[in-house]
This record gives sequence, structure tokens and C-alpha cells, in this order.
Amino acid sequence: MTALLELRDVTVEKDGKVLLEAVSLEVEQGTLHVLAGPNGAGKSTLISTILGRTDFTGSIRFHFRGSGRIGYEPQRFVVDRTLPLTVAEFLALSRRRRPVCLGIGKSARQDAEALLGRVSLPGFGPRALNALSGGELQRVLLANALDPLPELLLLDEPASGLDETAAQSFENILVGLRRATTVLMVSHDPLQARRIADRITLLDRTVRSSSAPEAAP
Repeated sequence: MTALLELRDVTVEKDGKVLLEAVSLEVEQGTLHVLAGPNGAGKSTLISTILGRTDFTGSIRFHFRGSGRIGYEPQRFVVDRTLPLTVAEFLALSRRRRPVCLGIGKSARQDAEALLGRVSLPGFGPRALNALSGGELQRVLLANALDPLPELLLLDEPASGLDETAAQSFENILVGLRRATTVLMVSHDPLQARRIADRITLLDRTVRSSSAPEAAP
């Protein structure tokens, strides 16, 4: 396979502390690659670095063949419970030239429903964003990251805090996505990683191992 993302000797230091040290890894095109490791291992820092939000030394290269778009779902997203926003309006936020408080049209609602169908939430467009369960919100955030379809999708512990049913539903969606895009996902759950990953990289400030799930430590 061809590498879509290539990191070589990526090092991140902050306030005299080494957060990442000489990290080298490749994420192959069309795969679901899981980044695992203990708390404080630098997993979220590495995602931030790939996104261009953190200074580093070394090299990060993207070998895109199409749009070059990167989708991202953060580990935490706090919803203002007083905000009267529907799911469809939230999905339209980044694509509207006028405030969504002035309303969205039929086309935007149809686009939202198409996105929600991809994450197994048909008919959720009119629902209040602040009334969603944790699992439903994570899938809405995933839908948002998928529009337009990215070549590389970065997920920072998207199933963290979900119950078993919601986590399983999320995993099924991710497995289906590997045909459409390349996924690099942070996970704190080694069993989840083994269930869904094509490759698992164990990070603890530096790469400790990188292998197929059946060979992962």
C-alpha cells in the first residue's frame, strides 16, 4: 500500500518538556490506523501537530491524490445547553454565508439528512443539538467532519465516555468508512483497537511498536 501520511522524527517540546520524541510512522491509504497508548503519552499532541496547530521539528508529509482535505473530530465538544440550534443548523454552520438564526433552506436540510444517514442518524436534522445523548452527539460531530469527504480523517478518542451500545454503533460506522477515506484514530481502549484497526501504533512520547492488530502487544 501507499502511505498517505508520513512522519519522520517528529519532536515536540514545550516549556522545556519533551512531549513527543523522534516519532516516525506511516499511515497507509485506505486504512483505519489506531494510535494507542497510556494517558499523557502524547496522542492528542500528535493529532494537533498533524493538524498544524503545534510547533515541531522533523517532517510531516501528506501524499494526497485528491482534495487534500483533512477532517477532524475532537475529543471533547461542549454544547451550550441554552443554544437553540437544531442538528441540521449545526451541520450548516460552516457552509452558510448568513447566520443560521435566519433559517436554512430545503437544500441545506437535505444535505444534513444525507450526512446523518452516513452516521446512522436518519431523521435527526430537526432535533435540538443540546438534547442529544453523548453517542448521538459524537456521530453528529463525525458527520460534520465528513463533509466534504476528507482524504484523511483524524479522530481524537471519539468513543470516549460512550456506553457499550453507542460505542459499538460508532465502531461499525468507522469500519464502513475505511473504503471511503483514510482514518487515524486515537483510542484508549486496546480491545476496541484490535476489533477495528488495520494497524495499531503504540505511542508513549515516542513510537514503542507499530503492527497489525494480531501482533500488537
